[in-house]
Amino acid sequence: MKDFVALDYFNLEELYSDEEKAVRNSVRDFVSDRFMPGIEHHFEECTFPTELIPRLAALGVFGSNLPEEYGCAGINNVAYGLVMQELERGDSGLRSFVSVQGGLAMFAIYSFGTEEQKQEWLPQMAEGKKIGCFGLTEPDHGSDPGGMITTAKKTDKGYVLNGAKMWITNGTMADIAVVWAKLEGRVRGFLVEKGTPGFSSKETKGKFSLRASDTSELVLADCEIPAANLLPESDGLVSPLACLSSARYGIAWGVIGAAMDCYHRALTYAQERRQFDKPIAGFQLVQRKLVWMASEITKGQLLAYRLGRMKDGGQAKFNHISMAKRNNVAMALECARLARDIMGANGITSEYHVIRHMLNLESVKTYEGTHDIHTLIVGQDLTGEAAFR
Repeated sequence: MKDFVALDYFNLEELYSDEEKAVRNSVRDFVSDRFMPGIEHHFEECTFPTELIPRLAALGVFGSNLPEEYGCAGINNVAYGLVMQELERGDSGLRSFVSVQGGLAMFAIYSFGTEEQKQEWLPQMAEGKKIGCFGLTEPDHGSDPGGMITTAKKTDKGYVLNGAKMWITNGTMADIAVVWAKLEGRVRGFLVEKGTPGFSSKETKGKFSLRASDTSELVLADCEIPAANLLPESDGLVSPLACLSSARYGIAWGVIGAAMDCYHRALTYAQERRQFDKPIAGFQLVQRKLVWMASEITKGQLLAYRLGRMKDGGQAKFNHISMAKRNNVAMALECARLARDIMGANGITSEYHVIRHMLNLESVKTYEGTHDIHTLIVGQDLTGEAAFR
């Protein structure tokens, strides 16, 4: 199949700065040259390519929009979005790994930690020497994180945590977990290091989606941590939700990459595949699908671009991020389904990649706020009426 050609129907290229394009291109080349040759194997074996972590660190993608003083790249949010786009063009599991490392774990430490915590963890995480995860979702509390039952109890030595977290990306490989628990009934953030007595992780088996991603359950059984491991600026559910807004922003960009890859592969296939004595690209129904994909990807690109500029200008709110995440994930999933349809039977094989994107995006539509939850977030903002309860 032809080398990847990015769809840019409305010439957004003119709107990006030279630095933004340079950042995107370096990640694009990495994904094409280093990541794509091995993704079929890792997806089939349900493994993450940990050997690429040093290279990802060298690219500066971990916490890349956090300040340089902590060893991060310090790029703006549009450049960060383009990084997420290119990573997810490779695989949603790759973008998830980087997104959780930077957009959730590092962001939580940066936003709610002490200066000592930031200096200890952020440079090491930016270099890929320490991996982080983010423990909010529980087996019985997903869309309603405020119902969490994980608890923290103050002791003379620090805190004792009890509970379980589910669907945790990077869980078994993480050196540090940002765990959210109720301390005297109020949600607070805690740093739990790998190897702490009472803390364990177990890989989630049987996945048909995000197979090239480490997904785990975290268990805290009388897990005692030092008092210094509290994130002191965390205070209430608003704190982890701020982290989710950071990560959801990256998703809104990332899924565009998956959609672009599906479109490129479907277009190339349609131009090369011949039936009834001509390329199937010449048939009206195939063209209709390709036009829908190109149109919706372009809308998603414009939405993400505007959101990025608003975020850099301090204007983006969580409801804006919800609209972008909701719209773009649904768009990307439909692009994957249409691409698979255009490819017929070939579309279900790993060789053509679109079924992998399709399976991954089924999870992306659900995690970090389901499609329906984001609908209600935007609905509440538009109407002033909460439909959650």
